[in-house]
Amino acid sequence: MEFIQDLLAAIGVVINGVPQGILALSLGFAAFPTAIAFAFSAVANAVTGSVAPISFQVESITVAGALGDNKRERISIILWAAVLMTVVGLLGWMNTLVDFLGTDITAGMMAGVGFILARAAIRMTQTNVDVGWISMISAILVYIFTKDLVYTILLSVVISTLYSVYYKKATIELPAGVGDQKLSFIKPMFSGRILRGALALACLNIGSNISFGMITGSMTGSEVNPVNVDVLTVVSSVADLISSAFGGAPLESIISATGSAPNPVFSGVLMMTIMAVILGTGILPKMGKYVPTESIAGFLFVLGAFVTVTGNIQPAVAENPLVGSVTMVVTALFDPFFGMLAGLVIKFILPMIGVFL
Repeated sequence: MEFIQDLLAAIGVVINGVPQGILALSLGFAAFPTAIAFAFSAVANAVTGSVAPISFQVESITVAGALGDNKRERISIILWAAVLMTVVGLLGWMNTLVDFLGTDITAGMMAGVGFILARAAIRMTQTNVDVGWISMISAILVYIFTKDLVYTILLSVVISTLYSVYYKKATIELPAGVGDQKLSFIKPMFSGRILRGALALACLNIGSNISFGMITGSMTGSEVNPVNVDVLTVVSSVADLISSAFGGAPLESIISATGSAPNPVFSGVLMMTIMAVILGTGILPKMGKYVPTESIAGFLFVLGAFVTVTGNIQPAVAENPLVGSVTMVVTALFDPFFGMLAGLVIKFILPMIGVFL
């Protein structure tokens, strides 16, 4: 009976991850190296006993896609961010960083990312108007009535995809090479633009590792949260190094229903193993030929506007409204790194020179 519960929790997270994986493929990220990264993460979590799995995270995929103009720029941003976060995790600096930044800045960054997601969703409705708006309307309605993100992504993607396949008779042309079952090393780039993107992605990962990882840990019902954020950071960052070196997608911490399973470590490992099989055998790229990218527009909007913004805006402005608000707005307009810098300037730099706002 416990195995069935573990399996159902894992399948629920897989269902949530598949459309996000298709979004990653549409941006040119390759499936096979991502499968290798999932397999590594499954082994790493089994060895470390971590209850916090990693998977496709729409926030990191969207931010990396927005900050890089092409595949090589995107994988370079992911790789250098992973190098930075691996060092942070190995040195045990995650909690120190979060304590230094404060809830106003970390929550402000996450709220700003919510606006980035909502803006990306709106843009999708402009590129494929009917599919995008069908996804948007169905996602909003499903979420209003269920308050469940799994139902939201499943129904909105299925409804809009059925419309695309059976009414529009559309087939999707994914970028060349995303379904190739081989590993080809891609030499990373380095420039000021890449550095800015890597720092932005690293800042996003600091916030998501703390918030998403700890939420998953709280689902276990343990009196003491079992998630070691530094272990989570190292596992996700090394997975990103493996994946991005060969053109794969980023894998980050998520809010995972496997945390509430009877055996959360096993359920999380099972989920990542299933994802590795789906990607490694080429099933996901085949599905991507029929599922339009815009089918995820509704989920993006709900996740951004209904969940991420509303869930972070209150803690962002609770202690220092100006710091949290500026961090959120600058993040929304530019990226999480600039948002963090703006928050730090108002919180620490200006008072040092005698300016109090």
